[in-house]
Amino acid sequence: MTSAAFDVLGIGNAIVDVISHSNEAFLGKHGLVKGSMMLIDEARAEALYAAMGPGIEVSGGSCGNTMAGVASFGGKGAYIGKVRNDQLGGVFGHDIKAMGVSFETPSATAGPATARCLILVTPDAQRTMNTYLGACTGLGPADIDAKRVASAQVTYVEGYLWDAPAAKQAVLKAFDAAHAAGRLVSITLSDSFCVHRYRDEFRALIRDKVDILFGNEAEIKSLYQVDTFEEALEATRKEGKIAALTRSEKGSVVIKGQETYAVPAAPVAKVVDTTGAGDLYASGFLFGFTHGKPLAECARLGGLAAAEVISHVGARPEQALKALI
Repeated sequence: MTSAAFDVLGIGNAIVDVISHSNEAFLGKHGLVKGSMMLIDEARAEALYAAMGPGIEVSGGSCGNTMAGVASFGGKGAYIGKVRNDQLGGVFGHDIKAMGVSFETPSATAGPATARCLILVTPDAQRTMNTYLGACTGLGPADIDAKRVASAQVTYVEGYLWDAPAAKQAVLKAFDAAHAAGRLVSITLSDSFCVHRYRDEFRALIRDKVDILFGNEAEIKSLYQVDTFEEALEATRKEGKIAALTRSEKGSVVIKGQETYAVPAAPVAKVVDTTGAGDLYASGFLFGFTHGKPLAECARLGGLAAAEVISHVGARPEQALKALI
């Protein structure tokens, strides 16, 4: 590829995570489906926040976590996402810049508050997410700078953006700008419930626009409405794209045409919180990819990053990932 100012440009929902340990009884009492991501309104967000136990606040958002990981590997990253000029907006902006990611999207000065995700972690390390999108929904085509997109080797987005119509238009504008500049685009499917909501759109997008696809076993089976991972793998292969598909403790499988690379998961002494595992896998993979590594090595780096993030609470690395390579 021609030289680029950035390895990866991420576009996502700029969210501050509030993470709290919980139990099955709490989930049942509040009608929550374990392991899911539910969109909630501001009133529901306030009520759940009041009911939750003590929590930690840390900047998150799927794509934001990925970009933090790219930077932690030593890569050059940029991020586009919308926050409000409020306390949580300031927290988000500070945290992502402190990780070394370029973040220049103007904050909203009116309208909904900065987004937050209330994450309940059960003893089995599963996370149940309740997201108030708030200011995120203000992200639109006007926030996409085509020159900035053209300056990144890969533009990476989260499927969650499809929940906001203006954000979806922003993504399509970015994808077109990237391809016009001879760059690549990538998407993560984000969540099996998200796939269920936008299955037909995602399949068309992958067929027509996407170069690199990320998804986990549940998401890819939902996308192609099949019962086994093997069936999903072959359906994905027919798209002719690079696809990196994660399988939790079974590691990941990467395909490109008829090439297949099955890479085992990196060892983890104790799984504490699975929040961000897929996000950090993508960071390692994209860092490797934009630095010319073979696909199997990209997957290995993804596994290392995922292993680091699930060993502690929070969806961003606590130690420099470049030290793990």
